[in-house]
Amino acid sequence: MHSGHVTIKDMARILGVAPSTVSRALQGHPDISAETRRVVRELAEKMKYQPNIVAQGLKFRRSNTIGVIIPEIVHYFFSQVISGIEDVAYNAGYTVIFCQSNEKYDREAGNVKALMAHRVEGILVSVSKETSDFQHLRDVRENGIPLVFFDRVAPGIPADQVVTNDREAACMATLHLAGQGRKKIAHFAAPQNLLIGRERRQGYLEALARAGLPFDPTLYTEADSFEKAQREVHRLIAEGHLPDAIFGTNDLTAIGAMKALISAGISVPGRVAVAGFSDSRFAEVTEPTLTSVDQHGFEMGTLATQLLLKRIHAEEKEYPFETRIVKADLVIRNSSMAP
Repeated sequence: MHSGHVTIKDMARILGVAPSTVSRALQGHPDISAETRRVVRELAEKMKYQPNIVAQGLKFRRSNTIGVIIPEIVHYFFSQVISGIEDVAYNAGYTVIFCQSNEKYDREAGNVKALMAHRVEGILVSVSKETSDFQHLRDVRENGIPLVFFDRVAPGIPADQVVTNDREAACMATLHLAGQGRKKIAHFAAPQNLLIGRERRQGYLEALARAGLPFDPTLYTEADSFEKAQREVHRLIAEGHLPDAIFGTNDLTAIGAMKALISAGISVPGRVAVAGFSDSRFAEVTEPTLTSVDQHGFEMGTLATQLLLKRIHAEEKEYPFETRIVKADLVIRNSSMAP
């Protein structure tokens, strides 16, 4: 007998019967005698037989599997989204294949091909920072596979999507900083090829206008990681453009900025207030604790999966696409308090 998983053919060879007899016995078919069913099941248990779910799915044109492509598994927000996806999928009897793009276009495109090869019934995607060519996602749609975007969407591709009210949330965070008496508010932004980057930047600009504060281009930069934020803080200090507040496009950016400020002997929030976005676990354990926008990642994951399963099971696949907006909340902590 070959190595690897035990098959129906293996058991049929041992019992001296046809593979179809073993298959029907395992299914409890009434044409198979009770004694044969008993013998087959005992052998299956002894040999630790596991049915080939993929093969069964192909036979009935169902795989009961969905695919998920996320930029980073280690990102707290995406880990919350994953939990929401798993919760809904598990309760619906679906298996989930998770892929990580690592913010790389090539990885994302490869993930799409792999998921399609595995005959997933639908795909959930949050696009990478590098992605500007969306043909691989158009291929998903052209192959008739339901597609749902969450958090980061691909412009120009008709699909269901679940997003945060990024512009409103960024405006809310910036207005909070202005409300604490801050006059020179910097924004460490996400890449502007991403819709979330453009939306959060626009929210920041709207808040400045509403607070009667001028936009200072020296206080705006694309810096969406811990390391980039540290470099930008050092640059602002060296150039004599130190702000009195920083709004980071995510929590790691905000924490990187805080670390650089404190290392330079600049008090937070005494001299510079800081706010982030995503309300990660880190926000509660930093010193000072970090003010941040809570995106409700678990809710986003559940909504996105519900939309996908609805599309998978719909008799009429061409009903209008839906956009669900998860309203974010500002969680105020010590990093942004008035001096």
